Amino acid sequence: MHQPWQPPMPAQAHRLWLGAGLALVLLALVLWSLPVVRTALGPGAAPEIEADVCVVAPPSPYNPASGLPLQAARPVPADVRCPVCGMYPSRSPDWAAQVIFANGDAQFFDSPLSLFMYLGDVARYSPGRSAGEIVAHYVTDVSSRSWVDARSAFYVTGSTAKGPMRAGNLPAFASQEKAREFAAQRGGKVLAYADVDAGLVAQLGGQGVHAH
Repeated sequence: MHQPWQPPMPAQAHRLWLGAGLALVLLALVLWSLPVVRTALGPGAAPEIEADVCVVAPPSPYNPASGLPLQAARPVPADVRCPVCGMYPSRSPDWAAQVIFANGDAQFFDSPLSLFMYLGDVARYSPGRSAGEIVAHYVTDVSSRSWVDARSAFYVTGSTAKGPMRAGNLPAFASQEKAREFAAQRGGKVLAYADVDAGLVAQLGGQGVHAH
């Protein structure tokens, strides 16, 4: 005679739950052994955030097809980074600077301050290079937004103008008169290239996050 179903006894229920738990554990182990699952769920699954500083910024080679002389100032490529701070100089065209090496390679900077920091320790920011290999230095003239020889330019220190790093910098001018006009409006002191010494560069560099 058919017996009606009766709920399992407490001991039987415990064994059923234990068996189900073991089955789930085994299933999880099997799934984790699959490479596709480990790749999707592992700690390396999330993409790394691209760092904006402390990056390697290789020099940009000379392009003969540009039609520019080897030592002439060049437009700043959109994808190059400053070797000092890692920023993109093309995003701050009013502050950009550059140097050109004897072989035609160029390094671009986000500001005159970064240029001076670079010149103070070229081998640190461009391993294998030296200051003696540099044949041209350029900064952006604030007044005309055109390139000017950094060694003949004038700089204003201590003004209210903040550079790309949102800290004190050295806005550059092709003429001393324009630099003085700027200083009269925004404050600060006018300096020639030779007057920008290592102490001032270190002081200004410490205001931002230029450490590499």
